[in-house]
Parts: sequence; structure tokens; C-alpha cells
Amino acid sequence: MIYVDQPRWPAHGRVWAHLVSDVSFAELHAFAELIGAPRRGFDRDHYDIPSVRVPWAIWLGARPVSSREIAARLRAAGLRRPKHLTR
Repeated sequence: MIYVDQPRWPAHGRVWAHLVSDVSFAELHAFAELIGAPRRGFDRDHYDIPSVRVPWAIWLGARPVSSREIAARLRAAGLRRPKHLTR
């Protein structure tokens, strides 16, 4: 399943949301490609997507959830890659 949170993180003149999968990174990359998110938007375990792409993601089946739920889903699936553990 693909999940997206509310766009709340401002950067580069936009507001951003997180897009994750609780199945695999392959599923996440395929879905991100469907909504036109560039691969450079992938950050360790999620995509940062601009607010304009969120409605497309939901229309294509992403489930809207809270930011806390995003982190919980990643941890439960064993897909969480915290910054302090990556190099």
C-alpha cells in the first residue's frame, strides 16, 4: 500500500509531503513514476513530493495518513532508514 501525508514542509518555494510504501521500495519507485515524481525526490525511505502531486497520488490510490502514521508504517514494514543510520 502507498501512503501520503499532508504537505507541511516548506522548501524551495513549495510545500512538500512524504510518499511511502509499506510493501517495498520497488512499489514506491513505480508509484512515484506514475505521478511524475523524479527519482531525485527519493530520500532514504520516502519521496518528498510537492503539494500539487498529492491529489494525483490520492486519485491513483495512495492512502492519506498523518506524518506519525507514515513513520509507524515504515517501521512496521522494516523499511525505515533513519538518517543517523545511513552513510
